[in-house]
Amino acid sequence: MPWIETLHEDEWSGDLGAMKGRVIDPNYQQVDWIFRIHSLDASSMDVHLGLYQQAMKGTKTLRKVKREMIALVVSTANECHY
Repeated sequence: MPWIETLHEDEWSGDLGAMKGRVIDPNYQQVDWIFRIHSLDASSMDVHLGLYQQAMKGTKTLRKVKREMIALVVSTANECHY
């Protein structure tokens, strides 16, 4: 849980509300904390989402599944929901 005051996804409207479908976790039906922090600035959320999607794309040297496993281990070590 962040120490930064955020908007819950139920309060999102406008540009932020339009992005909700792109950042909601389909398994948990909630928005991860890192994206909730960006609820204070919709344009930063859009940039963060683009960066995340690019970073998680598979490459010849590191497939997407391995990137996901690394993210899972880091999140577990940080006691963060992944």
